Amino acid sequence: MSSRVLGVRFDGVSLDQAVDRALELTAAGRGAYVCTPNPEIVWNCRKNAALRAAVAGADLTLADGVGVVWASRALGCPVPERVAGYDFLLALLARFRGRLYLLGGRPGVAEDAAEAIRRKFPAVTVCGYRDGYFDEGENAVVAADIRAASPDFLMVCLGSPRQEIWMAENRDKLADVGLMAGLGGSLDVLAGRVKRAPEMWIRLRLEWLYRLLRQPGRFRRMLCLPAFVLAVLAEKIKKRGSDEPRE
Repeated sequence: MSSRVLGVRFDGVSLDQAVDRALELTAAGRGAYVCTPNPEIVWNCRKNAALRAAVAGADLTLADGVGVVWASRALGCPVPERVAGYDFLLALLARFRGRLYLLGGRPGVAEDAAEAIRRKFPAVTVCGYRDGYFDEGENAVVAADIRAASPDFLMVCLGSPRQEIWMAENRDKLADVGLMAGLGGSLDVLAGRVKRAPEMWIRLRLEWLYRLLRQPGRFRRMLCLPAFVLAVLAEKIKKRGSDEPRE
């Protein structure tokens, strides 16, 4: 079962179901990819055609954000729960037995994240990593390096919309990779460069506020949230009107 929020389709899965599906895709080995849109990404899909197409082409799309969960419920097509990208990653790595490549972050971040993964998840083989500071002209070299490492799972942490578009544009070049996942700042958290919100904030669904307080520079990006809420409410009213029986 799937849900749709402002034109973006989400898979109606719990965290455990998302990991099950990811492991199935990894085993299939056909260059599948996962997107984890939050309200900001959903909103940006409305004005960025390449991002919209990339998210639409994902093999698994997870509701990363309480705003997406709220919107799905308001629109009458609820997803079971929020599946945060970082929670998805940790749950997947706990069950993953294979080769992992890390792509993204500032110089040194992927290397530190690789060491953290080796300590916490000894069954995972980190087969390569590189930072996200490369331009389009270097893309062929990056893809060739990833192919040579032969990963089963590729973490793509380039930030949105770059990571979603990159996965969509490179899935044919990386068709032998089991699964790619766009996971934003997950490498920074694994490497200890960014601290995740305390459990209490997460339980209260205020992780977004914690991140804003820790990183005030995010305020400008979050200005789209009121517009997102208004657009959802407008769609809800429109949908309610179309559902009402005509005399």
